[in-house]
Amino acid sequence: MYLRTIHAEHNVSALQQFIRSNPLGIFTTAIESKTFPFLQSSHIPFVLDVDNTSSGTHLGVLRGHLARANPQAKALIEHLKPQVENEEGSLKPGPRTLSRDVLVLFNGPAHHYVYGRATIFYETKDSTTDAFLVKQIRDLSMQAEVDIMGHKENPWQVEDAPTSYVELLKKAIIGVEIEVTDIGGKFKMSQELAVGDRGGVVEGFEGLGSDVRKWMAENVRERGSMVGKVDA
Repeated sequence: MYLRTIHAEHNVSALQQFIRSNPLGIFTTAIESKTFPFLQSSHIPFVLDVDNTSSGTHLGVLRGHLARANPQAKALIEHLKPQVENEEGSLKPGPRTLSRDVLVLFNGPAHHYVYGRATIFYETKDSTTDAFLVKQIRDLSMQAEVDIMGHKENPWQVEDAPTSYVELLKKAIIGVEIEVTDIGGKFKMSQELAVGDRGGVVEGFEGLGSDVRKWMAENVRERGSMVGKVDA
C-alpha cells in the first residue's frame, strides 16, 4: 500500500484500535493451484488478539473463519493437504501454516493493511481445530453483540443456539489464524490541504448536521493539527 508521509499512521495501538472498530477485512491469498485462481480474496470479520494493548510491541493475532464451500478455502485445503501425509500415507490431523504471507486490508474512514503468517484449521476430526472454531464463533459473536450492536446487557451468546446447529456450523467452516508480522495504514483527512482549504472542509461537514459528518469534521481538524497546521 502506498503510504504518503502526511497521511501515514505509525502508532501500532491506533492501528489496532481501528481494526477493532472496523473488523471486516479483505483476506487475500496467493496460492499456486491448477484448479483455483492464484489470487483470491474474501471478506472476513476478524477478532484481533493482542498480548498487551498498551505496549505497542506485539502486533497481534487475527482470527477468522471461511465457509468450507468458498473456493478460497478449497484452494487452501488443496494446497495444505499434501504436506500432512505421514510415512504410512495417511493424513495427520492438525492445523497447518502457509509458507507465504497473506494480506488483509481494512477499510473505513481510513485504509489499513496487515501482513502475516496464516495457520489454517480445516481438519474436522482434529481436537485443535474444534477448540479453535468453538472459541472463534463465541468470541466473534460477542464482538458483534457487544462492541458493534451495543447489546451490553444480556447479549445473545452461541450457547443460546441449539447444540446441533453449532455442530453443523463448525463442519461447514475452516479457521484462519494470522500472526501479524507487519501492520500499517493511513488516514486521508485532507492533511495535505492548506489551512484555509482544510477549514472549508471542516465547515462544510459541520454544516451538514449529522453525527457522522460532525465526526468527520472533528477528524479532519484533529489530523490537520497533527501535521502542525492548526485550523482557525
